[in-house]
Amino acid sequence: MEASLNGKIAIVTGSARGIGYGIAKKLAQSGATLLLCGTDSSRTKEAAKELSQEINTDIDYFVGDLSKEEQAGKMVDFALSKWGKIDILVNNAGGGVILPFLEQTPETLKTTIDRNLWTTIWCSYKVLPHMVKEEKGRIINIGADSVRNGLWDHAAYNAAKGGMHAMTTGLAREFAKYEITVNTIAPPAVDCVALDEIRERDARLVDKYIEIIPKGRAAKVEEVADAVWYLSTDGASFINGQVISVNGGSNML
Repeated sequence: MEASLNGKIAIVTGSARGIGYGIAKKLAQSGATLLLCGTDSSRTKEAAKELSQEINTDIDYFVGDLSKEEQAGKMVDFALSKWGKIDILVNNAGGGVILPFLEQTPETLKTTIDRNLWTTIWCSYKVLPHMVKEEKGRIINIGADSVRNGLWDHAAYNAAKGGMHAMTTGLAREFAKYEITVNTIAPPAVDCVALDEIRERDARLVDKYIEIIPKGRAAKVEEVADAVWYLSTDGASFINGQVISVNGGSNML
């Protein structure tokens, strides 16, 4: 029998579509109460409505730029005011500007760091005091296999995701005594809307991303979501400070 998340309160950032939506759906199917988060008001509201109609569990949504301290704080306050606790935080918000490094601008570089690293920093910073108080919690970051394999046009993105990977180990050691685990899931190219957007611009580049995966295809959203689900369960209580590749073998030990 699949482990249940009944009674657990989960926040999934960047969950109005793509990988984040798939993660939210998996956690909801396992019984978790969900807060979906996004930056597009209508899309995030519609995602929450769609998921709540499909799955009989408590689902709400928050709209804001989580790279800003104030907005991350408001998100956490919203969840606490509604449910009184936060058991699981999935730092999925991201979306880098994928370009050759010298084609980046100061604005695109800042955007990439903000979306991927600052969202993770501020959301973790705001959630952790409450997890410490409860002496339990799960923080699961969505990193990137490209940090390890040096994927084309990913230097700026890897700077952000690499920071997330590094922060994982520091937080994991610091907060382990409170029964809080912090881990990262690192996928390769994932078959979702973000990959489609790159394909529209440069189909050959996407082909190269997939060619380095021995299984010969991109990851499925559900495969990433399954890994996040497992780290959310009681069965994963002794997994801490890990960057776990869910990558079809594109990077191996």
